[in-house]
Amino acid sequence: MNGTASIGECMLELSGTGTGDWKLNHAGDTFNVNWALRALLPADKPTDYVSAFGDDPFSTQQLDFFAASNIGTAASPRIPGARPGLYAITLTGAERSFTYWRGDSAARRLADDLDLLSKSLQNKELIYFSGITLAILEDPARANLFEAIRTARKAGSLIAFDPNYRPRLWTSEEQAQRAIAEAVRLSDIALPTFPDEQALFGDENPEATAERLAALGLNEIVVKNGEEPALVIADGRKELLPALHVASPVDTTGAGDSFNGGYLAARILGKTPFEAALCGHRVAATVVQVRGALAPFEALQKAFAG
Repeated sequence: MNGTASIGECMLELSGTGTGDWKLNHAGDTFNVNWALRALLPADKPTDYVSAFGDDPFSTQQLDFFAASNIGTAASPRIPGARPGLYAITLTGAERSFTYWRGDSAARRLADDLDLLSKSLQNKELIYFSGITLAILEDPARANLFEAIRTARKAGSLIAFDPNYRPRLWTSEEQAQRAIAEAVRLSDIALPTFPDEQALFGDENPEATAERLAALGLNEIVVKNGEEPALVIADGRKELLPALHVASPVDTTGAGDSFNGGYLAARILGKTPFEAALCGHRVAATVVQVRGALAPFEALQKAFAG
């Protein structure tokens, strides 16, 4: 097995430049992780972004951007008449808020065809997906996604999952809780963010989040908590690993995603979970110093190397 697959939705991103203008980029939670993986893994380890794409000019531009960045799309379908979703980042200082236009995006159909999805996930060393991946799918497509991931895991793929709870994407808390619990049961690594888990499950602290996930069968858990230390549980150990303080962050968009990418790249390259978390913190600290969700490959590589 070789390479990685990240499953989800890459959107058009409008980010402010600080001068009143807007810059068009490509981003989305699972794509941000894929971007970091591509930057940090050797060139001979392919990184595929598994989704569905439209046939409009913006979709073509997005696919050209992937190709120029050496990011593949495996067997992802291209759907006539479909188009990508769009979001805009509004900043207050370095803190961000988002406005979305994604109701009819092509990515909502990424798991409609189980055979194509399964083909995209074959022989992958690592498969990554998130709660947002789950939330954009209708129930039958979500069932297809679970089936494809289950099959890939049985074949030897390592499965990593970030619950990444976004209330507006779900019809109810109960629906989100059921789907996320099922995803956790299919996973080997969980990368939750404590405020999200507290909002959805009422966890009192990161330790409660880790205990709940461990009860579902997980042995490798990293509970992120913004600028607070990350709680890492693995190999029978539990350790709090402090984040790196950034005195003047520019934009916190994608910080948690970039942590995930740094962590997973380090794990693929043989580092322990505790070493990997430190790599993740360094990568995240780099991303918050640029506008938008994607930092240049060179900056990510320098941070990862320490």
